[in-house]
This record gives sequence, structure tokens and C-alpha cells, in this order.
Amino acid sequence: MTAHPHSAAIVAAARACVGTRFRAQGRVPGIGLDCVGVALVAAAAAGVAIVPPAYALGGDHEAALDGLIAAAGCRRVATAAPGDLLAVAPLPGRRHLVVVTGLGVVHAHAGLGRVVEGPLDPGWTIVAAWRLPEQE
Repeated sequence: MTAHPHSAAIVAAARACVGTRFRAQGRVPGIGLDCVGVALVAAAAAGVAIVPPAYALGGDHEAALDGLIAAAGCRRVATAAPGDLLAVAPLPGRRHLVVVTGLGVVHAHAGLGRVVEGPLDPGWTIVAAWRLPEQE
């Protein structure tokens, strides 16, 4: 499995978010992040700027999420490697973004109220795996 050439930087940026409070629409590490915020921080470490449209938490935003990620130049991959993004369904009709690390995933856990790293919940369905574009 080939990883993104900046996978170490992507994973390090995501891990630097661990412990940050969960905050809907949060975009500031150390202050408040949601799952999109964590993904944006990770993408920035690879030189990729993604500007998400307004969204609400909850609901199934699969098409909007896929469109946003694809428009940023990401491509779907069959097998995720460290530094990749996973779109997952923690419950039917719900979407969540996580950053793959060598030890599991980093994500903004609303239930725990903070960004965490750990194994992917076995009850979650992986909807898509995405590789960030390789910037010059």
C-alpha cells in the first residue's frame, strides 16, 4: 500500500489536534474542531487548501461530502494508508471524517467532547477512502 508522500506530516498535524475540544464548525486546533476541521488541518499539512461550504451536523451529507473532497483534488483509493481520509457512517444516515494513522484514526469525537486517536470503531461503515492530492 503506497502512502501519500507527505503522510508523516499529515498524520503529525492530525495528532497535534488530539485533545482539542469538539466544537461544531470548529477550525482552530487547541480551541475547537469538528471532524471537518481535523481533516482541514491534516490537508493543510500536505499543502492542500479545502474550503467547505456551510453544513449542519447530523444527516446524511454523503453526496456533498464526496463532491467537496473530489473538488479539492482528492482521489478515491481502494485501501487507506496513513495520511488518507475516510468518510465513515457511524450510524445509518450519518457521515463522519477521520484521518488514518498508523495506529488507527484521529477524529473529533462529539460524544467524548474532544479530538481523539484510536482504533476505528468496528460498528462504523467505511463509505470511502480518499487520498489527498500531491502538491508541488
